[in-house]
Amino acid sequence: MQGTATPTPAANETGEGLLELFTALQRSLEQLAATQGRLVATLILLVVLLLSVVVIPAALSRLRAATSDRAGDWLQVMADYTPTTIRGVFLRIAQFSMVVLVVISFLIVWGVLDVVGAVEPYLGGSDQSVLATIQTVVLVMLAFVLSDQMQRWIERFSQAVTGFTEHQEEILLRLGQVTVFVTIGATIFAVWGIDLSGLLVGAGFLGIVVGLAARQTLGSLIAGFVLMFSRPFTIGDWVLIGDQEGIVTDITIFNTRLENFDGEFVIIPNDNVSNRAVTNRSRKGLLRLTVDVGVDYDADVDQAMELAREAMTDIEHVVDSPTPDVVPKNFGDSAVVMELRFWIDHPTPPRKWRAISAVVRGVKATFDEEDISIPFPQRTLSNRADSAEAVAQEHGVEMRSDGDG
Repeated sequence: MQGTATPTPAANETGEGLLELFTALQRSLEQLAATQGRLVATLILLVVLLLSVVVIPAALSRLRAATSDRAGDWLQVMADYTPTTIRGVFLRIAQFSMVVLVVISFLIVWGVLDVVGAVEPYLGGSDQSVLATIQTVVLVMLAFVLSDQMQRWIERFSQAVTGFTEHQEEILLRLGQVTVFVTIGATIFAVWGIDLSGLLVGAGFLGIVVGLAARQTLGSLIAGFVLMFSRPFTIGDWVLIGDQEGIVTDITIFNTRLENFDGEFVIIPNDNVSNRAVTNRSRKGLLRLTVDVGVDYDADVDQAMELAREAMTDIEHVVDSPTPDVVPKNFGDSAVVMELRFWIDHPTPPRKWRAISAVVRGVKATFDEEDISIPFPQRTLSNRADSAEAVAQEHGVEMRSDGDG
């Protein structure tokens, strides 16, 4: 692996082009100073500096403000697609570059500096470190610009696509940023003439070792990506994962976090989430609940069903569509058991229990008003000896005590 920049045909051509540019600039300035005089050339350079650093930026800003409602729309579009912070950095870099260029021009006009002689060893010779440094700086700036722009594009994409969550937006941004920086990094290594073949071979063996040592972690990582894009649930959903039930509070690339109804936080590795059945009670936006109620065998079952249905319809926690329903379920020990079925919207545990409580109270009050009893199991207790004597008397058999002969 080499540590210095090795000249390449492309780098040599770039260096020769820059050297020709500096040579042409120096000849033009020397000719201007010879024909017009150094003072006139200095005045021209001062005017160029004033225009490029002060006048032109101010004029563009006023033009954009004055024409923002009409012809300036294209300027607004360009501004929207240019990151604010990067735009300011580019402006400052351009102004600083112009100041440096004008200062160098002053030195050339007054014969203080030979620019071509100063840069020729770096641009025209075998030492390409200066050119490689400039290219590296440009590539790093390009990486940050692309990263900032990628964030804007992903935000617009998430707003345009229905159901695109913040976690999917974040993971897509991170993947894009890793791709950009890895690509730019490889390009920078190529600029400096560093051979990556040995590094890649070593990284391959290291990846095998790490993969064997961290199988569970990598499994959770892969499962996290799957959960991010398959979206069986999102933050705020009420879910049942295996035997754990609660509200999803966070989804990372390694684990899923729930808050159960006791106020405890449960952390489940993503590979365990992907291997278990997941019940999402919030996905549809509606949840059906059931309550069993029994009526006396002497009661009119059809009337009881209709009264229970009307009672559930009048409860505000129960939605009108789908409509509540009542189904005779089975014959109990002391009652005909009916199943009350009703739906709630935006299901959460508090809404569930509020709806169940309201249904129980409402149906109980309605049955009391209509004299429909809700029986409870009853048992008759009796003494065994008294029962046997009663049976004997019924059959005309005389009972004798143990002391009789």
